[in-house]
Amino acid sequence: MENGTFPPYFNLTMFVNLGNYRYLAFVLCLLLYAFIILANLVIIVLISREKTLHEPMYIFIMCLSINSLYGSAGFFFRFLRDLLSDTHLIPRTACFAQIYVIYTYASYELTLLGIMAYDRYVAICQPLNYHNKITSKMVSKLIAFAWIYPGFSVAACVYLASRLPLCGNKIPKVFCANWPVVKLSCASTVINNLVGMLVSTSTVFLPLAFVMYTYIRIILICRKRSSEFKSKVIQNCLPHIVTFVNYSVTVFCDVALSRMDLEALNPFLAIMLSLEFVVIPPIVNPIVYGLKLPEIRKCLLNMLSCSEPERTNHKK
Repeated sequence: MENGTFPPYFNLTMFVNLGNYRYLAFVLCLLLYAFIILANLVIIVLISREKTLHEPMYIFIMCLSINSLYGSAGFFFRFLRDLLSDTHLIPRTACFAQIYVIYTYASYELTLLGIMAYDRYVAICQPLNYHNKITSKMVSKLIAFAWIYPGFSVAACVYLASRLPLCGNKIPKVFCANWPVVKLSCASTVINNLVGMLVSTSTVFLPLAFVMYTYIRIILICRKRSSEFKSKVIQNCLPHIVTFVNYSVTVFCDVALSRMDLEALNPFLAIMLSLEFVVIPPIVNPIVYGLKLPEIRKCLLNMLSCSEPERTNHKK
Protein backbone atom coordinates (compact mmCIF):
# COMPACT_ATOMS: atom_id res chain seq x y z
CA MET A 1 0.00 0.00 0.00
CA GLU A 2 2.87 2.37 0.82
CA ASN A 3 4.45 1.79 -2.59
CA GLY A 4 1.02 2.08 -4.25
CA THR A 5 0.29 5.58 -3.00
CA PHE A 6 3.89 6.84 -2.90
CA PRO A 7 5.66 4.94 -5.73
CA PRO A 8 9.46 4.82 -5.36
CA TYR A 9 9.92 5.25 -9.13
CA PHE A 10 8.25 7.13 -11.97
CA ASN A 11 8.12 5.79 -15.52
CA LEU A 12 8.83 8.30 -18.31
CA THR A 13 6.67 6.90 -21.11
CA MET A 14 7.42 9.30 -24.00
CA PHE A 15 10.71 7.63 -24.94
CA VAL A 16 10.43 5.66 -28.19
CA ASN A 17 12.44 2.60 -29.15
CA LEU A 18 15.16 3.85 -31.51
CA GLY A 19 17.03 0.55 -31.71
CA ASN A 20 20.66 1.08 -32.72
CA TYR A 21 19.84 4.67 -33.72
CA ARG A 22 19.82 5.57 -30.03
CA TYR A 23 23.63 5.73 -30.13
CA LEU A 24 23.46 8.29 -32.95
CA ALA A 25 20.78 10.21 -31.01
CA PHE A 26 23.01 10.12 -27.91
CA VAL A 27 26.02 11.53 -29.81
CA LEU A 28 23.95 14.28 -31.43
CA CYS A 29 22.36 15.29 -28.12
CA LEU A 30 25.76 15.19 -26.39
CA LEU A 31 27.19 17.50 -29.07
CA LEU A 32 24.18 19.78 -28.65
CA TYR A 33 24.72 19.91 -24.89
CA ALA A 34 28.44 20.57 -25.41
CA PHE A 35 27.54 23.51 -27.67
CA ILE A 36 25.16 24.90 -25.03
CA ILE A 37 27.88 24.70 -22.37
CA LEU A 38 30.55 26.25 -24.62
CA ALA A 39 28.38 29.07 -26.00
CA ASN A 40 27.05 30.13 -22.60
CA LEU A 41 30.46 29.83 -20.93
CA VAL A 42 31.91 32.15 -23.60
CA ILE A 43 29.27 34.78 -22.76
CA ILE A 44 29.88 34.39 -19.00
CA VAL A 45 33.69 34.56 -19.25
CA LEU A 46 33.58 37.44 -21.73
CA ILE A 47 31.31 39.61 -19.57
CA SER A 48 33.25 38.70 -16.41
CA ARG A 49 36.63 39.60 -17.92
CA GLU A 50 35.79 42.73 -19.92
CA LYS A 51 35.37 45.79 -17.68
CA THR A 52 33.60 47.63 -20.51
CA LEU A 53 30.79 45.05 -20.19
CA HIS A 54 30.33 45.55 -16.46
CA GLU A 55 27.02 47.33 -17.03
CA PRO A 56 23.50 46.30 -15.90
CA MET A 57 22.34 45.05 -19.31
CA TYR A 58 25.35 42.74 -19.71
CA ILE A 59 25.17 41.54 -16.12
CA PHE A 60 21.59 40.45 -16.78
CA ILE A 61 22.70 38.70 -19.99
CA MET A 62 25.36 36.85 -17.99
CA CYS A 63 22.64 35.77 -15.53
CA LEU A 64 20.62 34.39 -18.46
CA SER A 65 23.64 32.32 -19.55
CA ILE A 66 24.17 31.03 -16.00
CA ASN A 67 20.50 30.06 -15.89
CA SER A 68 20.83 28.29 -19.25
CA LEU A 69 23.67 26.15 -17.87
CA TYR A 70 21.62 25.43 -14.75
CA GLY A 71 18.45 24.41 -16.61
CA SER A 72 20.19 22.38 -19.33
CA ALA A 73 22.19 20.47 -16.69
CA GLY A 74 18.94 19.57 -14.90
CA PHE A 75 17.61 18.10 -18.14
CA PHE A 76 20.51 16.69 -20.16
CA PHE A 77 22.27 14.65 -17.45
CA ARG A 78 19.22 12.44 -17.03
CA PHE A 79 18.07 12.59 -20.66
CA LEU A 80 21.41 11.39 -22.08
CA ARG A 81 21.38 8.46 -19.66
CA ASP A 82 17.81 7.54 -20.60
CA LEU A 83 18.64 7.56 -24.32
CA LEU A 84 20.96 4.58 -23.81
CA SER A 85 18.74 2.79 -21.31
CA ASP A 86 16.14 0.13 -22.05
CA THR A 87 14.02 1.24 -19.09
CA HIS A 88 13.15 4.80 -18.20
CA LEU A 89 12.44 4.61 -14.50
CA ILE A 90 13.53 7.60 -12.43
CA PRO A 91 13.66 7.49 -8.60
CA ARG A 92 10.99 9.53 -6.84
CA THR A 93 13.51 11.88 -5.20
CA ALA A 94 15.39 12.43 -8.46
CA CYS A 95 12.13 13.14 -10.26
CA PHE A 96 11.06 15.86 -7.85
CA ALA A 97 14.59 17.29 -7.89
CA GLN A 98 14.39 17.51 -11.69
CA ILE A 99 10.97 19.16 -11.48
CA TYR A 100 12.41 21.77 -9.12
CA VAL A 101 15.43 22.49 -11.32
CA ILE A 102 13.48 22.74 -14.60
CA TYR A 103 10.66 24.84 -13.17
CA THR A 104 13.01 27.23 -11.35
CA TYR A 105 15.01 27.51 -14.58
CA ALA A 106 11.81 28.52 -16.40
CA SER A 107 10.83 31.00 -13.68
CA TYR A 108 14.32 32.51 -13.49
CA GLU A 109 14.29 33.02 -17.25
CA LEU A 110 11.01 34.92 -17.18
CA THR A 111 11.85 37.09 -14.17
CA LEU A 112 15.23 37.95 -15.72
CA LEU A 113 13.53 38.87 -19.00
CA GLY A 114 11.15 41.10 -17.04
CA ILE A 115 14.06 42.82 -15.27
CA MET A 116 15.87 43.29 -18.59
CA ALA A 117 12.72 44.87 -20.04
CA TYR A 118 12.63 47.31 -17.10
CA ASP A 119 16.30 48.14 -17.70
CA ARG A 120 15.65 48.88 -21.39
CA TYR A 121 12.51 50.87 -20.53
CA VAL A 122 14.38 53.17 -18.12
CA ALA A 123 17.33 53.52 -20.53
CA ILE A 124 15.10 54.56 -23.46
CA CYS A 125 12.14 56.33 -21.82
CA GLN A 126 13.95 57.93 -18.85
CA PRO A 127 17.60 58.26 -19.99
CA LEU A 128 18.41 61.16 -17.64
CA ASN A 129 17.34 59.11 -14.61
CA TYR A 130 18.94 55.84 -15.74
CA HIS A 131 22.09 56.01 -13.59
CA ASN A 132 20.06 57.19 -10.59
CA LYS A 133 17.57 54.34 -10.86
CA ILE A 134 19.66 51.44 -12.19
CA THR A 135 22.50 51.58 -9.66
CA SER A 136 24.77 48.64 -8.80
CA LYS A 137 22.80 48.25 -5.55
CA MET A 138 19.51 48.13 -7.48
CA VAL A 139 20.97 45.60 -9.93
CA SER A 140 21.97 43.36 -6.99
CA LYS A 141 18.47 43.64 -5.50
CA LEU A 142 16.78 42.83 -8.81
CA ILE A 143 18.99 39.79 -9.42
CA ALA A 144 18.44 38.58 -5.84
CA PHE A 145 14.68 38.90 -6.31
CA ALA A 146 14.89 37.09 -9.67
CA TRP A 147 16.59 34.11 -7.97
CA ILE A 148 14.97 34.02 -4.51
CA TYR A 149 11.24 34.46 -5.18
CA PRO A 150 10.95 31.79 -7.92
CA GLY A 151 13.11 29.44 -5.84
CA PHE A 152 10.71 29.54 -2.88
CA SER A 153 7.49 29.62 -4.91
CA VAL A 154 8.46 26.61 -7.05
CA ALA A 155 9.62 24.79 -3.88
CA ALA A 156 6.10 25.19 -2.47
CA CYS A 157 4.56 23.61 -5.60
CA VAL A 158 7.02 20.72 -5.62
CA TYR A 159 6.52 20.08 -1.89
CA LEU A 160 2.73 19.95 -2.27
CA ALA A 161 3.03 17.58 -5.23
CA SER A 162 5.41 15.31 -3.30
CA ARG A 163 2.83 14.93 -0.51
CA LEU A 164 0.06 13.67 -2.80
CA PRO A 165 -0.88 9.97 -2.73
CA LEU A 166 -0.68 8.71 -6.31
CA CYS A 167 -2.69 6.14 -8.24
CA GLY A 168 0.02 5.50 -10.81
CA ASN A 169 3.61 6.27 -11.75
CA LYS A 170 3.51 6.94 -15.51
CA ILE A 171 4.57 10.41 -16.69
CA PRO A 172 3.93 10.99 -20.44
CA LYS A 173 7.07 13.08 -21.00
CA VAL A 174 10.83 12.62 -21.45
CA PHE A 175 11.49 14.54 -18.22
CA CYS A 176 9.66 14.96 -14.92
CA ALA A 177 7.05 17.71 -14.77
CA ASN A 178 4.75 18.91 -12.00
CA TRP A 179 1.34 18.82 -13.68
CA PRO A 180 1.56 15.19 -14.93
CA VAL A 181 2.48 14.13 -11.37
CA VAL A 182 -0.45 16.08 -9.87
CA LYS A 183 -2.82 14.43 -12.38
CA LEU A 184 -1.81 11.01 -10.97
CA SER A 185 -3.18 11.97 -7.54
CA CYS A 186 -5.77 9.80 -5.80
CA ALA A 187 -6.75 12.71 -3.52
CA SER A 188 -8.08 16.23 -4.02
CA THR A 189 -5.66 18.63 -5.72
CA VAL A 190 -7.52 21.89 -4.97
CA ILE A 191 -4.66 23.34 -2.91
CA ASN A 192 -2.09 22.30 -5.53
CA ASN A 193 -4.17 23.96 -8.26
CA LEU A 194 -4.60 27.19 -6.29
CA VAL A 195 -0.91 27.44 -5.37
CA GLY A 196 0.09 26.48 -8.91
CA MET A 197 -2.17 29.17 -10.35
CA LEU A 198 -0.75 31.79 -7.97
CA VAL A 199 2.85 30.81 -8.76
CA SER A 200 2.17 30.68 -12.52
CA THR A 201 0.57 34.13 -12.39
CA SER A 202 3.42 35.72 -10.44
CA THR A 203 6.36 34.03 -12.19
CA VAL A 204 5.01 33.57 -15.74
CA PHE A 205 2.09 35.79 -16.69
CA LEU A 206 3.06 38.94 -14.76
CA PRO A 207 6.61 39.04 -16.22
CA LEU A 208 5.22 38.40 -19.71
CA ALA A 209 2.62 41.16 -19.28
CA PHE A 210 5.25 43.54 -17.90
CA VAL A 211 7.57 42.92 -20.86
CA MET A 212 4.72 43.62 -23.28
CA TYR A 213 3.80 46.81 -21.38
CA THR A 214 7.37 48.14 -21.45
CA TYR A 215 7.70 47.55 -25.19
CA ILE A 216 4.38 49.25 -25.89
CA ARG A 217 5.72 52.29 -24.00
CA ILE A 218 9.01 52.12 -25.90
CA ILE A 219 7.16 51.94 -29.24
CA LEU A 220 5.08 54.99 -28.30
CA ILE A 221 8.26 56.90 -27.44
CA CYS A 222 9.96 55.88 -30.69
CA ARG A 223 7.06 57.16 -32.82
CA LYS A 224 7.97 60.74 -31.85
CA ARG A 225 11.73 60.41 -32.33
CA SER A 226 14.16 60.49 -35.26
CA SER A 227 15.00 57.52 -37.47
CA GLU A 228 18.51 57.44 -35.98
CA PHE A 229 17.06 57.11 -32.49
CA LYS A 230 14.73 54.33 -33.69
CA SER A 231 17.63 52.39 -35.25
CA LYS A 232 19.61 52.56 -31.97
CA VAL A 233 16.58 51.36 -30.01
CA ILE A 234 16.06 48.45 -32.42
CA GLN A 235 19.75 47.53 -32.19
CA ASN A 236 19.62 47.47 -28.38
CA CYS A 237 16.22 45.86 -27.98
CA LEU A 238 16.14 43.32 -30.83
CA PRO A 239 18.09 40.56 -28.97
CA HIS A 240 15.78 40.91 -25.97
CA ILE A 241 12.68 40.84 -28.19
CA VAL A 242 13.94 37.71 -30.01
CA THR A 243 14.67 36.01 -26.67
CA PHE A 244 11.30 37.04 -25.26
CA VAL A 245 9.31 35.83 -28.30
CA ASN A 246 11.31 32.59 -28.46
CA TYR A 247 10.76 31.83 -24.80
CA SER A 248 7.08 32.80 -24.91
CA VAL A 249 6.52 30.32 -27.76
CA THR A 250 8.32 27.51 -25.92
CA VAL A 251 6.37 28.20 -22.70
CA PHE A 252 3.10 28.23 -24.66
CA CYS A 253 4.00 24.88 -26.27
CA ASP A 254 4.83 23.34 -22.90
CA VAL A 255 1.61 24.59 -21.27
CA ALA A 256 -0.46 23.40 -24.25
CA LEU A 257 1.21 19.97 -24.22
CA SER A 258 0.60 19.55 -20.48
CA ARG A 259 -3.16 19.88 -21.13
CA MET A 260 -3.22 17.45 -24.08
CA ASP A 261 -3.24 13.67 -24.37
CA LEU A 262 0.36 13.27 -25.55
CA GLU A 263 -0.03 9.56 -26.24
CA ALA A 264 -2.56 10.44 -28.97
CA LEU A 265 0.02 12.61 -30.79
CA ASN A 266 2.79 11.43 -33.06
CA PRO A 267 5.49 10.42 -30.53
CA PHE A 268 8.32 12.21 -32.37
CA LEU A 269 6.25 15.41 -32.65
CA ALA A 270 5.32 15.26 -28.97
CA ILE A 271 8.98 14.76 -27.97
CA MET A 272 10.21 17.61 -30.18
CA LEU A 273 7.59 20.03 -28.85
CA SER A 274 8.30 19.10 -25.23
CA LEU A 275 12.07 19.47 -25.77
CA GLU A 276 11.64 23.05 -27.06
CA PHE A 277 11.07 24.25 -23.53
CA VAL A 278 14.43 23.08 -22.14
CA VAL A 279 16.65 22.99 -25.25
CA ILE A 280 15.89 25.93 -27.56
CA PRO A 281 16.36 28.93 -25.18
CA PRO A 282 19.85 27.84 -23.94
CA ILE A 283 20.92 27.56 -27.60
CA VAL A 284 19.30 30.75 -28.89
CA ASN A 285 20.26 33.12 -26.04
CA PRO A 286 24.07 33.12 -26.46
CA ILE A 287 23.79 33.17 -30.26
CA VAL A 288 21.39 36.13 -30.25
CA TYR A 289 23.31 38.19 -27.70
CA GLY A 290 26.71 37.19 -29.04
CA LEU A 291 25.93 38.12 -32.63
CA LYS A 292 23.44 40.96 -32.33
CA LEU A 293 24.91 43.18 -29.60
CA PRO A 294 27.90 45.05 -31.11
CA GLU A 295 29.73 45.45 -27.78
CA ILE A 296 29.72 41.72 -27.04
CA ARG A 297 30.58 40.89 -30.66
CA LYS A 298 33.48 43.35 -30.60
CA CYS A 299 34.88 41.98 -27.32
CA LEU A 300 34.52 38.43 -28.61
CA LEU A 301 36.43 39.23 -31.80
CA ASN A 302 39.11 41.01 -29.75
CA MET A 303 39.47 37.99 -27.49
CA LEU A 304 39.80 35.66 -30.49
CA SER A 305 42.32 37.93 -32.21
CA CYS A 306 44.40 38.15 -29.01
CA SER A 307 44.43 34.38 -28.59
CA GLU A 308 45.63 33.83 -32.19
CA PRO A 309 49.11 35.46 -31.73
CA GLU A 310 49.56 33.56 -28.46
CA ARG A 311 48.89 30.30 -30.28
CA THR A 312 51.33 31.27 -33.05
CA ASN A 313 54.08 32.16 -30.55
CA HIS A 314 53.48 28.92 -28.70
CA LYS A 315 54.07 26.95 -31.94
CA LYS A 316 57.32 28.83 -32.55
